[in-house]
Amino acid sequence: MKKTLLIGITLAAMLALMFWADGAMRKGTKPTAKATTAPAAAAPDVVFKDLQGNDVSLAQYKGKVVLVNFWATWCGPCRIEIPWLIEFQQQYGPRGFTVLGVAMDDEGKKVVEPFVTQERFDVNGQPTTVNYPILLGSDEIADKFGGLIGLPTSMLISREGKKVKTIVGLVNHDELVKAIEGQL
Repeated sequence: MKKTLLIGITLAAMLALMFWADGAMRKGTKPTAKATTAPAAAAPDVVFKDLQGNDVSLAQYKGKVVLVNFWATWCGPCRIEIPWLIEFQQQYGPRGFTVLGVAMDDEGKKVVEPFVTQERFDVNGQPTTVNYPILLGSDEIADKFGGLIGLPTSMLISREGKKVKTIVGLVNHDELVKAIEGQL
């Protein structure tokens, strides 16, 4: 009887811990209720390299709404959201929006460039290549954004250069549409 009771208590504790951890993770990926009243943090002053070796600063995009998307070629959830990011670039680009894809592959350009040029993604029934700037990331750059817990991680930057939303993991398409439209 004691053994059964001990097993039951242990299982209940494990379930409670799982629910608590799940709730804590979800809170970390959604905006707080006070996000509109608290001042947004300034986006970091960073300079990336593009696939041609040119310097690209985040500051040069001030005046645009920017979605900085940290991803990797080997990341399954990243591949799921790339067609959505292509769609967002097509739809909102003319209104002052851009996606910046920051590739976090250890092998860098050697694996990223062929992926970007050769992969096709289904966007509205059409095979489409990535249509937004792809930049090469590093741990140092990621740290300037507050570090990465996992990939993908996306950060929405306002026209004023303020970080207004961070999403860890696969983005929710409809929530991100609302967030982008709220900034345009």
